[in-house]
Amino acid sequence: RNMSSAGPEGRKKMRECDGLIDSLVYYIQGAIADHEPNDKATENCVCILHNLSYQLETELPESYAQSIYMQRRNISNNDKTPGCFGTRSRKVKEKHQDTPLPEEKSNPKGVESLWHSTLIRIYLSLIAKSTRNYTQEASLGALQNLTAGTGPMPFSVARTVVQKANGIPSIRAMLHVSHPAVKKTAVSLLRNLSRNTSLQNDIAREVLPDLVSVLPESVPGSDIACETTASICYTLYNLTQSSSHNARLLLSADGLPKIIAISMNDGNMFSKASRAASVLLYSLWSHADLHNAYKK
Repeated sequence: RNMSSAGPEGRKKMRECDGLIDSLVYYIQGAIADHEPNDKATENCVCILHNLSYQLETELPESYAQSIYMQRRNISNNDKTPGCFGTRSRKVKEKHQDTPLPEEKSNPKGVESLWHSTLIRIYLSLIAKSTRNYTQEASLGALQNLTAGTGPMPFSVARTVVQKANGIPSIRAMLHVSHPAVKKTAVSLLRNLSRNTSLQNDIAREVLPDLVSVLPESVPGSDIACETTASICYTLYNLTQSSSHNARLLLSADGLPKIIAISMNDGNMFSKASRAASVLLYSLWSHADLHNAYKK
């Protein structure tokens, strides 16, 4: 567990270690099957997999990059995107979202397991069943890592979490835990998921009122709470930016007074939370059909 957080070279060596990832996954599967999700060794295994999934998209060996991303080349002959993981422009990102991954292997081996739907479901199961904060945080964090990029792999993982594995209810429950780091990681994962336009309505329907309910009444004092609040605002921004229906949902959940209060920061420093709330307010005002409702 310690070695897996030693940096890019350490992660690379451990991903390449024959049988290591398979053994970790096998152990966790056994623990879940035996109804022992709070086992300390399970926590260690999940924390290792969490670390090995960090920067996975950019650190994959060239052979995987080519097999996973080769379909991108056929999207358009006019695309001049450098490299396998290149640009973050919206145009390319939207095209990635329409690009399916190659058929998933039924028996993944080694590094392939890290983004496979089997492991995604294991993480969601641990989030739902474990009461160990570190296990919950590492499971959420692994999914956050896997959905962090802009290519087809992060989008495929996001689609599995939201639509195929029905993972949002388990993640939503983590918004209401008392442990600040677990809550922060859950919100960060939702922020990543909410960037995918085709998933936004599903996410908003299940979790938007919960996001509003956990917003504080003003800028919070601690750094971690401030970061969590900023992430909630950016998630709400993603969900409401192009949907008047979702903006109305935010309004009916009494989100507007909280967001206005957070945007008004009395301190000398313009906090992350205040900035995020201001960006969200500006975006909400773009829905002209809601102006009368806002004014009320």
